[in-house]
Amino acid sequence: MTRYTSATPDDRREMLDAIGVSSVDELFEQIPEPLRLGRPLALPPGMPEAEVYERLTALAGRNASAEEQVCFVGAGMYDHYVPAIVDAIT
Repeated sequence: MTRYTSATPDDRREMLDAIGVSSVDELFEQIPEPLRLGRPLALPPGMPEAEVYERLTALAGRNASAEEQVCFVGAGMYDHYVPAIVDAIT
């Protein structure tokens, strides 16, 4: 099994054997039936990596940056930078 390919049937069998169950159904039999989904997830079809990257970039571009927004938190809160090492030292 690699990071980029899904588990093969042999991979699944090896994993189930390693934890001592004979099937995925047996693995989840302790979960009460009313709590199980009972259907495939409603997911859109897969996309090529380049399209996923473009989509995520577009979504990230919709975020508002804290640097660009006015902060009215008050009580001594203001835009400032504290190096990470400060927590380690204190």
